[in-house]
Amino acid sequence: MRLIQYRDVQGRLQVGVVSADGQQVHRVAGAESTYALARAAIEARTTLETLVLPRLEEALPYPVLLDEQRLLSPLTHPDPAHCLVTGTGLTHLGSAATRDAMHQKVAGDEAALSDSMRMFKWGLEGGRPAAGTPGVQPEWFYKGDGSIVTPPGAPLVSPAFALDAGEEPELVGLYLIGPDGTPHRLGFALGNEFSDHVTERQNYLYLAHSKLRACAVGPELRTGALPADLQGESRIRRGGEIVWRKPFATGEANMCHTIENLEYHHFKYAQHRRPGDVHLHFFGTATLSFADGVRLQPGDRFEIEQPALGAPLVNPLVVDERRFAAGGVRAL
Repeated sequence: MRLIQYRDVQGRLQVGVVSADGQQVHRVAGAESTYALARAAIEARTTLETLVLPRLEEALPYPVLLDEQRLLSPLTHPDPAHCLVTGTGLTHLGSAATRDAMHQKVAGDEAALSDSMRMFKWGLEGGRPAAGTPGVQPEWFYKGDGSIVTPPGAPLVSPAFALDAGEEPELVGLYLIGPDGTPHRLGFALGNEFSDHVTERQNYLYLAHSKLRACAVGPELRTGALPADLQGESRIRRGGEIVWRKPFATGEANMCHTIENLEYHHFKYAQHRRPGDVHLHFFGTATLSFADGVRLQPGDRFEIEQPALGAPLVNPLVVDERRFAAGGVRAL
């Protein structure tokens, strides 16, 4: 099932189910939000599909909702401060050539490896444990709260101080913490993790700074099992011209960690199991225009396509020229 959140013509929040052909959306009767539906499903000890499918009403043309930019991210919290946006890196194997090169690099003396390559090697060796068994820890980072999440179609805003504004096409897990502290995965969505790669490359200790940026998630939330091999494409469009494009492969067949292992190392922390909180967790990528020397410009459009997850995620890039002044903190 493919869920979306959207605004009707009166501006009211609605939840819909996208048809298999991607042409129609059936409204879910009485649904205040995906968040409310998920809470109800947890309380009833049932699945989202079981709860939603009997409540489908009139059909709307999905392309119209996309064209009119009436979609929201597929899971939002009524209080953005209770939505935690995080991610894991060094999780993907990349192309066959990249895979071979990585294996050759990590085959030598571990003491001679960079910290990043050592982390990648650990993932190769211990990131895919047996089900129910913890594996090696991945790299982990914090991006922000729900206020940084940009809806599909809306501008991704880069701050004036940023040195780069690059896309990161990724798979995102969407979660709600139940009343007893159990994390519940609603499903998966497309994401543009959007980072400052120039800042990160100055020194790996700047990774935390480079991740404190906006991101985009959606348009759709796919429930149920996820295919192991997900093949799509990431593109940069400048005006009417595509200036960069590259295959975007994700899913466990293309990763050195299992989803279960990445989830375990996120939710093992008690502060990540606070009842009622929403978590949007990015699972990493191996596809970056920055790695191919592309420098993004304001007005460029990110297009991330992964057919198994529904409609593409499209966002233009803008720069916020406002700056926080040095010395702008006031003493009381």
